[in-house]
Amino acid sequence: MLSQKITVALEGHHYDIHVGQGLLDQAGDLIAPLLAQPRTVIITDKNVARHQLLRLESSLTQAEITFDTIILPAGEATKSFEQLEKLLDQLLGLQLNREDKIIAFGGGVIGDLVGFAASIYQRGIGFIQIPTTLLAQVDSSVGGKTGINRPLGKNLIGSFHQPDLVLSDIDTLDSLPKRQLLSGYAEVVKYALISDDKFFHWLEENGSKIITGDPDIRTEAILTCCRAKAVVVAEDEKEKGARALLNLGHTFGHALEAEAGYSDRLLHGEAVAVGMVMAFDLSVKMGRCPPEDAVKVRQHLERISLPTRIAKTNHPLSQIKMTAERLFNHTRQDKKQSGGQVTFVLLSGIGKAFLSADVKAGDVRQIFQRAID
Repeated sequence: MLSQKITVALEGHHYDIHVGQGLLDQAGDLIAPLLAQPRTVIITDKNVARHQLLRLESSLTQAEITFDTIILPAGEATKSFEQLEKLLDQLLGLQLNREDKIIAFGGGVIGDLVGFAASIYQRGIGFIQIPTTLLAQVDSSVGGKTGINRPLGKNLIGSFHQPDLVLSDIDTLDSLPKRQLLSGYAEVVKYALISDDKFFHWLEENGSKIITGDPDIRTEAILTCCRAKAVVVAEDEKEKGARALLNLGHTFGHALEAEAGYSDRLLHGEAVAVGMVMAFDLSVKMGRCPPEDAVKVRQHLERISLPTRIAKTNHPLSQIKMTAERLFNHTRQDKKQSGGQVTFVLLSGIGKAFLSADVKAGDVRQIFQRAID
């Protein structure tokens, strides 16, 4: 199957997203024209290195590109000041200059950390995204959001720094555990729920095939999400308006991740799945959304085997003692806060998301309480 290409067109900068099978084997040829000199640095994690690194290194070697490889620990905890500092020191030790580019080879954690390092190393160097998880391929590798976590909140330290190329080889998804695929699927559903009810209906018919490994279905889903994001990012690169809609479920989800200590007890997509259900529940409570749409979304996520609430599940998150007040306080650290008010992504139905700062604190607390009871 041939790869397909999407172009993200921004003012003063554009880049291509390639989606398809076998792209790791073509990576050297696709990357070489972007390099001022045939040299780069691959930054990845231990899990990706074990399964995928040899293919990328072989491709670069065949394209006569020399490279160094930096392997970081796997997991959300890697998005930290400690790992950022270590990475920057390693890049300085390799004497990279502003004309060089680095490769973020991994999931969302690697992409976010490496992108942030690229944005501040010598006041900014170029980088290339080669996402290896479904979540990264449909969402985090596109759009230039980079950052690290702090105990008070997720991605509170970061920058906007667009990549120069995105290569999404769907073959890399074959080595992912089912839980990681499900985590990525939450972000796929997100795009449908925001503005594409036809895509949601398509997912009701085909969503399970994304998890089981149908390459054509996976490719179509990734392309659909990337096309949608490319349009939004081109219109609102720095999230001054409509791009905030892409945070559906994230204000709630980030609060859950903070309580889980940014650990593998709760993957990002799992938090987003619960958060999207909470966003629908809040919308219903406020009289903005038909209850049957909220039920339909919850049932779809449950059929796929994603969590939709905290309590009464076998998920590790259910073992963490939480209070609605603590969770609510985390939302007050949200990046979308303005004038002391948090802007929530709400819905008037499936495919009909909107932004609202007119949300009562008591309603938010009740939605958190309902999720943990």
